[in-house]
Amino acid sequence: MTLDDLYATIQARKSADPSSSWTAQLLAKGPEKCAEKFGEEAVEAIIEAVRGDRTALTSEAADVLYHLLVMLAARDVPLSDVMQTLAARQTQSGLSEKANR
Repeated sequence: MTLDDLYATIQARKSADPSSSWTAQLLAKGPEKCAEKFGEEAVEAIIEAVRGDRTALTSEAADVLYHLLVMLAARDVPLSDVMQTLAARQTQSGLSEKANR
C-alpha cells in the first residue's frame, strides 16, 4: 500500500456512514478533531523516538502518517499538492529553502 492508496481510501470514507468506519467517524467530527488526533499521534511518535523503541516508533509513525492524511482530507488538501511541494523543494538546499519561507 502506498500513501496514495491510503489517501484514496480516506477520501472514499468521507461519504461513508460514520458508524461504518473509524475514518468516517473521525471525518464526521470535523477538521478540528482531525487536527487534534494528528497532534496526539505526533506527540506519541516523539515520545517513542526519545525512548528509542524502534518497534513502537514504527507503529506511531504509521499512525502519524494516517492521521496526517485524514487531516489533509478533512481540509480538502490533495496529497498530490503536498507531494508537489516536496518535489519543488528538492531542487534547492534545505537551508536556502527554509531561509526563503
